[in-house]
Amino acid sequence: MKKELDYFYIGDSLGGNQEWFSGFMMKKGGCGAETACDISVYLAKSFGMTNLYPYSLSPVKKEEYVDFADKMRPYLSPRPMGINRLDIYMDGIEKYFRDAGSPDLITEPVDGNLPWEEAAEKLRAEIDAGYPVACLILKHKNPKMEDFVWHWFLLIGYETGENGCQAEDGEAHLSVKTVTYSEAQWLDFQELWETGYREKGGLVLLKRKSQS
Repeated sequence: MKKELDYFYIGDSLGGNQEWFSGFMMKKGGCGAETACDISVYLAKSFGMTNLYPYSLSPVKKEEYVDFADKMRPYLSPRPMGINRLDIYMDGIEKYFRDAGSPDLITEPVDGNLPWEEAAEKLRAEIDAGYPVACLILKHKNPKMEDFVWHWFLLIGYETGENGCQAEDGEAHLSVKTVTYSEAQWLDFQELWETGYREKGGLVLLKRKSQS
């Protein structure tokens, strides 16, 4: 089974890019704000929540997206240690949702210490519901994941075998589609999730208050 969200482009770029942002700190440490901007654009385009992104949607324009990022900065501003906890991100993006007129839109954490299979089920349910998933990775022992270290990014798709997360060889398996810096990449979710360190990030899910 393969599920991919109908994600948006800005010109030739898949989603936004923190390298476009104004100011050194936003370019260097604006990944949390960038994912929140992308989520807002996506919800405006896919769910009609245009209050979250009050700019052009057809097409989404780079200059307006950068202007929007300046408005998101107070909610998820870069800091010396980064936005290194799920609750910091959740507080910031929920405050933006409230201020923008969507107080019923809330978040739910998926702690990075959960077994990967449990996290995978929550991730799949969220993407099946049509929502992108914010993911935070802190340290990671796998050199293949170096681009995702101490970084917020989005998960916008998944692929499993015919038997859910069960591959043909009997081993559990899930691939996820990541998007960051305007590019998509497919990764093994277990490899991504099992960082090899005690200090972990996790996932942030979107919910309506009626669902919580």
